[in-house]
Amino acid sequence: MGEGSREDRQFQIRSLAAEIMRLAHDGILVNMRFLDVALSRLKVECREGTGIHLYDGARLYYDPVLLLKQYQSAQGYGARLYLHTLLHCIFYHGFETDKMDRRYWDMATDIAVEAAILDMGLHLTKMPGDDTLANRLEILKKQAKGLTAEKIYRHFRLEEPSENGAKEWYRLCHYDEHIYWDRREELELSQEEWRKVSERIKADLKSFSKDRNNAQGIEENLKEATRQRYDYTDFLRKFMVIGESVQVNDDEFDYIYYTYGLDTYGNMPLVEPLEYKDSHKIKDFVIALDTSASCRGKTVQAFLQKTYNIMQESENFFSKINVHIIQCDSEVRQDVKITERKEFDAFMEQGKLTGFGSTDFRPVFTYIEKLREEQEFDNLKGLIYFTDGYGVYPERMPDYDVAFAFLHDDENAPKVPPWAIKLVLDEEELEDGFTK
Repeated sequence: MGEGSREDRQFQIRSLAAEIMRLAHDGILVNMRFLDVALSRLKVECREGTGIHLYDGARLYYDPVLLLKQYQSAQGYGARLYLHTLLHCIFYHGFETDKMDRRYWDMATDIAVEAAILDMGLHLTKMPGDDTLANRLEILKKQAKGLTAEKIYRHFRLEEPSENGAKEWYRLCHYDEHIYWDRREELELSQEEWRKVSERIKADLKSFSKDRNNAQGIEENLKEATRQRYDYTDFLRKFMVIGESVQVNDDEFDYIYYTYGLDTYGNMPLVEPLEYKDSHKIKDFVIALDTSASCRGKTVQAFLQKTYNIMQESENFFSKINVHIIQCDSEVRQDVKITERKEFDAFMEQGKLTGFGSTDFRPVFTYIEKLREEQEFDNLKGLIYFTDGYGVYPERMPDYDVAFAFLHDDENAPKVPPWAIKLVLDEEELEDGFTK
């Protein structure tokens, strides 16, 4: 009797929990039609005895006892949990976490998701602490200049939240555990699969104008999550020029004839190895640094250090190079010529940023033409200009490659000329280079 009653009670708990999640699914679908594809991809599954909720990229595992306890306190809990996890998925929060400080990233992603949910204004996700959360989010939005996970994360890296502040963010925003974020090989759906879902949501939002009014937070996070990211190492290699280096050209050298001659005739190889081989290596190019007041010195140094680390790779570095590091705000402030590694080391150790006025890109291009007239370059391949984008661009297209590298993609900044490459870098990638 007792055993049967316990089994009946467990069955009842599982049934009630499953009904709560079903109603949550249907409520989200009715109110946010553009999430239909995402809802179909994220499955929910009961996992008893864990005392936590978590997801593996394809399934939300909920503890039925914990779910019912929370539901008794707030009937919006089931839908809130469901939507919270769903947004983690479509914003790719569980991918590429190896680049992040998990103390801040986990907290930032939870806050970003909850901010997007509050922005929707759905009655079915209402929770008792929402008014407090809304007040805190209003302050944080001004401090972080936005409420995407990436912006919140960068803010926390600069201004670490207090212990009490972190605990309150956890109480207000934490719904699921991020255990599988450390085990990406176990995630059932890949980032690319979720990217397709997210792109579909972006397209659907344009059709569902009524829904779109309550989805500004989702749009902002989707824009950040789906923006094209670049591998700066690969990108820099595009600025290499063909150079001749003294080394054996294995592609054109036949070792069979060479060793046969040595064995047969003593010290007389039949074929001498080709000593010269064309290699793609950095030789002549320019790094321009925007030192206007809006570009922080540490960020500029991080960009330069990252570039230096890439250049140091033996396969990409000439024994002699010709790199000009030009600092400019509204005019050229300094030009440091680098011809060998020790000069670069000295500049990194002793160089100072100068300028910090307004920004005008044109003086750098004029200055480069002057250097070319003076035959300063044998073969100038390109210019990489690190800037915030707020400045005056030249109208005329130069006859060398130009890339403007930005730390953030700012819609309010002037448009990059069509003849130039726009490169948006990740701050985390630059910081990684700065610490090496």
